[in-house]
Amino acid sequence: MNTNTDCEIYSSRVLEFSVEKVYRAFAEVEHLKDWWGPEGFTNTIHEFDLKPGGNWILTMHGPEVGHYENASVFTTVVPMELVAWQRKSKPLFAMEVGFKKLDDARTEISFRMIFDSAEECNKIKGFATPKNEENFDRLERELLKVG
Repeated sequence: MNTNTDCEIYSSRVLEFSVEKVYRAFAEVEHLKDWWGPEGFTNTIHEFDLKPGGNWILTMHGPEVGHYENASVFTTVVPMELVAWQRKSKPLFAMEVGFKKLDDARTEISFRMIFDSAEECNKIKGFATPKNEENFDRLERELLKVG
């Protein structure tokens, strides 16, 4: 992976769950809709075609006000290893979600947001870094529900 830190935001967390379970929490819409995004957000997923060239279209509903339309196209799907997409709605960036099996009961998940310029990255960095942590908190709670 390209690691130009001026143009990317990287967050990761070690989860006390198997890589299979962590991947299912992402790949299965009934789970994804309940944890994707910062605390307080809910999601309406309109399309989720998890394959290269497939669309991911969702509306994120803010906790107080606002509905945020998101459209992306998947570029890479390697089950239980890597899912990547390119956003078609602003802010524009490429996103990579990595799934790294540490052992049978632990997985490292990572988010890499890759921007075309440091300027674009800096517009988002202050907001995205703590919100990614909230996203991981929500994922950990959702993983308790994944069979």
